[in-house]
Amino acid sequence: MNFFVHPTAEVSDQAIIGDKTRIWHQAQIRERVRIGEACIIGKGSYIDFDVVIGNRCKLQNGVYVYHGAIIEDGVFLGPGVMLLNDKNPRAITPDGELKSDSDWQVSPTHIGYGAGLGGGAIILPGVSIGKWAIIGSGAVVTKDIPDYGLAYGNPARLSGFVSPGGHRLVEKSRDEETVTLISPKGDEEITVLLAVHQSVVW
Repeated sequence: MNFFVHPTAEVSDQAIIGDKTRIWHQAQIRERVRIGEACIIGKGSYIDFDVVIGNRCKLQNGVYVYHGAIIEDGVFLGPGVMLLNDKNPRAITPDGELKSDSDWQVSPTHIGYGAGLGGGAIILPGVSIGKWAIIGSGAVVTKDIPDYGLAYGNPARLSGFVSPGGHRLVEKSRDEETVTLISPKGDEEITVLLAVHQSVVW
């Protein structure tokens, strides 16, 4: 095999692990998980069955990713991040019986290319995080965050946009449909839809 698994980690024989990926102490990788190349799965992380993780992702210690999640290439999940999947969590049915897999419906989560989630962030079921977005540490994300969005708080609120380099962007120009945003140094520039831009308090 062309990947590393620490002796204390538990990796299902049904999981597919990419070249140069490293799985560290006491991590658990469930069946049918797909992890891309050159990823780091930190100590004590839990990756539920059928989860898909792209290439060059970094999951820090104690990350929990539940089934229904898709993580694109280049994503950073800080320590203790949780991607959840059950909008109506219950242990038992109304009749008092232990719930089975058929008693609930998965609400998938999606993390876009290059996004970064700070330590302790919680992504609620059914939420999508756009490419290159940044989520602040400890945020509870209840709604979708657009590409390049910067969001933090509980509940998380969109407070601006950031470049792929992680710099906060300011408005340069706009037309009827789009807004062009630029870094303070003028070396990074993106264009976003005006409807998204108008939802932000500057």
